[in-house]
Amino acid sequence: MQNSPATKNVGIWIRVSTEDQVRGESPETHERRARLYAEAKGWNVVEVYRLDAVSGKTVKDTPEAKQMLNDMREGHISGLIFSKLARLARNTKELLDFSETFREYGADLISLAESIDTSTPAGRLFYTMIAAMAQWEREEISERVAAAVPIRAKAGKPTGGQAPYGYQWKDKALLIDPVEAPVRKHMYELFRDHKRKKVVARLLNEQGYRTRNGGKFTDTTVDRLLRDTIAKGTRRANYTRSQDSNKGAWVLKPESEWVHLEVEPIITEELWSECNHYLDAQRSKFKRSTKPAVYLFSGLAYCACGTKMYVPSNSPKYTCQKCRNKMPLDDLEAVFHEQIKNFLISDQEINAHLEQANKTVKEKSELLSVLEKEVVKIAHEIDKLYDLYQSGMIDKSGFGTKYKPLAERRDQLDNKIPELQAEIDILKISHLSQEVAIEEARDIHSRWPTLPYEEKRRIAEAIVERITIGDGEIEINLYYTPPPSPTGSVGGSLSNQGGNNPPCTTFENRGGWATNPQGFIAASN
Repeated sequence: MQNSPATKNVGIWIRVSTEDQVRGESPETHERRARLYAEAKGWNVVEVYRLDAVSGKTVKDTPEAKQMLNDMREGHISGLIFSKLARLARNTKELLDFSETFREYGADLISLAESIDTSTPAGRLFYTMIAAMAQWEREEISERVAAAVPIRAKAGKPTGGQAPYGYQWKDKALLIDPVEAPVRKHMYELFRDHKRKKVVARLLNEQGYRTRNGGKFTDTTVDRLLRDTIAKGTRRANYTRSQDSNKGAWVLKPESEWVHLEVEPIITEELWSECNHYLDAQRSKFKRSTKPAVYLFSGLAYCACGTKMYVPSNSPKYTCQKCRNKMPLDDLEAVFHEQIKNFLISDQEINAHLEQANKTVKEKSELLSVLEKEVVKIAHEIDKLYDLYQSGMIDKSGFGTKYKPLAERRDQLDNKIPELQAEIDILKISHLSQEVAIEEARDIHSRWPTLPYEEKRRIAEAIVERITIGDGEIEINLYYTPPPSPTGSVGGSLSNQGGNNPPCTTFENRGGWATNPQGFIAASN
């Protein structure tokens, strides 16, 4: 029996301009529409962030935005629902910042007007596009800055950052620091004598020496300073660039772009070469191979007891820390690979399903348009009725008699329109998500063995909601279930006869199984 996942806690973001309110888009209407969407998804609304009369030019520094971001970082909310992107932020940079922050913390953005829900496969494409835009913006700025770096480096000018330990910038010239230089020279001498970075760091600390920031020396700091060629009189410039995807990380540029400048040395070239020879030998001796930290079904595999399963460093198996249930990595992938061949879908089935979805959305949108026109008509009739009352052409009793049914109908529409909008929102987002999942799943069985790990992981995240591993049984819940064929019989499970895989593999996903005339199997809605 599979335990249901914890209810998702979300917030609602409401910012309605004066012009929107004139058109009848009250904050209450936006909130009701968002609450209905959350209710349909089974989510729990725990916060409502209202920004009344706040300009859309910048919202990130408002108290409401700061509180919302803090709630998201602390896990109080894991999703934010808003009427449209322009209501979240009109400033493109702020929108990119919001998106990147939410993505970093694994939270979702749900825009009803644009049919974006990043908890769905289609919505996750939005994160990808937004990330690409942010990356492009960063690269544009970076390229402008980088273009000036080689010029400054060749001229011997500062290119940003502090001077290396043992040196100081003075009048735009790099000179030896009389306080730090002796410490750096002593470091080389200690390493020549002891040949251990940890020992050197310990001795420096015990002798009362500290880094420029006042911290203790570590073996990592010692390694970096020993390897830097500046100590022997050769300053390297324009040889690294930062990686935006990993703040603080950097990579080497091609050596053809490096700039080498002569500076006053702290040690002899012989001492530098001797120390670095030992460092190279140690690195070669203790070099280790690394393995990916994320496995194919990490975050998707659960034990039947409801506990998420992890892969320990000393075992090639998904393991439940609670009841010690285990599943080999290769076996689970083999089960998944065997079953996705039943996810083949014909173009006819896809087109029929998408046409039906489009038809339903169109019908409901037409109805919404009719109701919105009726609201405008009722507002005009009430205005005319009020003018008649003010001019004395109708008495108070007559006014009340005619006004009451109009007001009742207006109240009915005020309740019905948000409900209908929420239904359309759900249909559009679900439709987009299913379309993406279908495209991802086209004939992936035959391509699976040749796909790189990153592509396999992306497909698994797109179509798999949860994998539950029990005693001799596996349940695979999918985000999308292919539509049933017009003919076919309903079954209950797929049996796996023989082999190393569990004896029974069950797909539990909104219904049973229908077998189509071609012999493929597809889960029915």
